[in-house]
Amino acid sequence: MSEQLMNVLFVCTGNSARSILAEGILNALGANRFTAYSAGSHPKGEVHPMALDVLQHLGMAQEGYRSKSWDEFAKPTSPALSFVFTVCDNAAGEVCPIWPGQPLTAHWGVYDPAGVDGDEAKQRRAFHEVAHILKRRIELMLALPPESLHSLAIQSQLNAIGKI
Repeated sequence: MSEQLMNVLFVCTGNSARSILAEGILNALGANRFTAYSAGSHPKGEVHPMALDVLQHLGMAQEGYRSKSWDEFAKPTSPALSFVFTVCDNAAGEVCPIWPGQPLTAHWGVYDPAGVDGDEAKQRRAFHEVAHILKRRIELMLALPPESLHSLAIQSQLNAIGKI
């Protein structure tokens, strides 16, 4: 029996840094099991260049990303989603659209590296730190038994991962 790819949406307010990082990391690490997307409740319209730099540093693709609205994923023709993860506290508190596929949801909030004050080196460290946190959470999700990802029993494990 072949496993069906599961669609994952990472949501943040601006869709310029955290959700882009998570999308890139999951697509690189879980490509045989997952297709990751990202979107924002109020997209900035551009991807933060440091997010792309960090993906490149991690040996992951840095092309093809764009800052887009979560409305693109709430249409009847949108991919059926298995999971939706909010990666910022603002998006977690907003009223989300109805997602196709009745996905499981969890909050994996991390601080906004684009909002860090300081010189370029400090900001770059913040982007790397956030990417590391997201990468670790994604690795923990990927370590879960594939058969468990299809049940509601996984909800508490997904929530716990977001607290790591």
